[in-house]
Amino acid sequence: MIPPLREKFNAGFSKDKYDTFLKEIANDFGYAPTFRIAETPFFIPNDLKSKILEACDQVVSFIQKPDFKEITQRSIDLNISVPNEDAHTQFMAIDFGVCEEKGKIVPKLIEIQGFPSIFNFQYNLLKKFQSFYPFIENTTPYLSDLDDASYLELLKQVIIKDHRPEEVVLLEIEPEKQNTKIDFYYCKRDLGIPIVCVTEVIKDNKKLYYINSEGKKIQIKRVYNRVIFDELDLRKDLKLAFSFEDELDIEWAGHPNWYTRISKFILPYLHGPYFIESKLLSEIEEIPKDLENYVLKPLFSFSGSGVKFHVTLQDIEEVKEKDLYILQKKVHYAPVLKSPEGNVKVEVRILALWPEEEPNPIYAGNLVRLSRGEMIGVKFNKDKDWVGGSLGLFEKEKAG
Repeated sequence: MIPPLREKFNAGFSKDKYDTFLKEIANDFGYAPTFRIAETPFFIPNDLKSKILEACDQVVSFIQKPDFKEITQRSIDLNISVPNEDAHTQFMAIDFGVCEEKGKIVPKLIEIQGFPSIFNFQYNLLKKFQSFYPFIENTTPYLSDLDDASYLELLKQVIIKDHRPEEVVLLEIEPEKQNTKIDFYYCKRDLGIPIVCVTEVIKDNKKLYYINSEGKKIQIKRVYNRVIFDELDLRKDLKLAFSFEDELDIEWAGHPNWYTRISKFILPYLHGPYFIESKLLSEIEEIPKDLENYVLKPLFSFSGSGVKFHVTLQDIEEVKEKDLYILQKKVHYAPVLKSPEGNVKVEVRILALWPEEEPNPIYAGNLVRLSRGEMIGVKFNKDKDWVGGSLGLFEKEKAG
């Protein structure tokens, strides 16, 4: 959307350069990511940046309400309650569709998660783009005056805190099978923490342990939690030595309850120009006649699972637990990114980090997803180019 940068990028792009770019990523760990990495970053003009950050501030203002936990307690009651919840989340991923409304480009909040995203992969993706397109040196994916060094230091502060790296584990369900495992590899390399499967955790009274690569039993002091309960519930085959509902002698880097509290559950409470009309199915008195203008979404699903884009009355009638679904008005994504063959739709995810002692979250970086399909997501973009995961790049503030 910043025309000079877009034109320069497109002029310097080639399929061979893109293939080499992908090989450079794959060479880091001898592994090519299973999700599609887009050909280009998204250049974000200051006007759109200002609107996105204004919308983020409004979301945060709601989350900081004194009665926020009371408002969202129902979400916990509907799910698993994990003991020792802290005062606030340490991670947020805030997703905006870049939309058109009354002829103007406006960000619309699509989703929000009180959960980590691919913080380390994005940090390394920037370096790959910079090595192939040096002219982007006057842009940055970072916010809050962060740079490479301060971003990584902030990430360490939130994930590791004051522990030794080997006492902090990235916890996941069969991490080697996860679509985002490239982020885990970068996290281990950047921060020095081990990657541990939930089935490898050993419990002794209230303490948790893992066996390191040298065969030594190490106590887990802090957990960088990447486990999604929806997935865990489906894996009845897994044998765990502990339960997330146990009273445990550990700290959480991302307490699991925040994934539930800060979720689609809060969308019906948000009103204003950056928010979409969203209602709990259980609170809808009359089903809209124009269902073609709505999307049906489960509250706590991940990666778009269970979303009905073409909603029918039968879909709504078949929902048994109406407390667990929202009906959300569709928005019209604007194809604002110019590719060599047609324009592309964009979604921008702001990545926020919130150290425990800080009164406010810090908007740190971002993730961008490009789409030519009906929705942003892999299954809607098969066999298409200039789609997939990428970075948003802002113009750097000029000194003085």
